[in-house]
Amino acid sequence: MFSALTGLRFSDIKGLRIAQVVKTDLGYHLEFTQQKTGKFERQPISDQAYKMLNLKEGSRGNDLVFKGLKYSAYNNKFLAQWIGAAGITKNITFHNFRHTFATLQLHYGTDIYTVSKLLGHKSLKTTQIYTKVLDQAKQDAVNKIKLNFDNE
Repeated sequence: MFSALTGLRFSDIKGLRIAQVVKTDLGYHLEFTQQKTGKFERQPISDQAYKMLNLKEGSRGNDLVFKGLKYSAYNNKFLAQWIGAAGITKNITFHNFRHTFATLQLHYGTDIYTVSKLLGHKSLKTTQIYTKVLDQAKQDAVNKIKLNFDNE
């Protein structure tokens, strides 16, 4: 769920350290180097995402935020069961939560440039794939309205 709230990749969440969680006047953000790109990021996170970190008093700055987090087929089985219990039949992986973040950001009106920066994409073209999902949602929405005319 942290990925759905932040758009972070599994590798970046797994390596997240307590010292990388910073509070500023604007709110909370993460300061880290992206695993995939090697680029330094200063990523804002919501208050809800911060609360999910459940940081304990006495934890040290170099401690991992999510201790013992492993990406495995075994853990994905539990994810699949959880998703299945929600009635979702699509094959879901951890990475889908990153896609969820991007799609929800666009759905709620965040401009594509900002979404691209939040995801750490090098190119806006990479982010544009998410707009296709919104195009389908728009088409589905307009098809919901059917007027009943006497002549038909």
